[in-house]
Amino acid sequence: MAKKYSRAVPFNQKGWRFWIDRGGTFTDVVACHPNGSITTEKLLSSNPGKYEDPAEEGIRRALNINSETMLSEEPIIDVRIGTTIATNALLERKGTRTLLLV
Repeated sequence: MAKKYSRAVPFNQKGWRFWIDRGGTFTDVVACHPNGSITTEKLLSSNPGKYEDPAEEGIRRALNINSETMLSEEPIIDVRIGTTIATNALLERKGTRTLLLV
């Protein structure tokens, strides 16, 4: 379920901006429309019957583009993706044992 927010645009924005946090269970997508309005999506990080990539699906939903249509970079000026998967694996000590030699 997308949430919509509105705010004044602090700069002259000519395209969409996306900020995405991919976690182990959920992926959160924040989309900033060229007019300055903001929408959010919370998607399951793994949902094979519905979509392959939750980040791409969140972008598609914000742009109102179906899965058959190819995404174009034209309306998008910025995509930033962060993840907590690796951080959680380190904190929970569930990752593969790794050695770093410098």
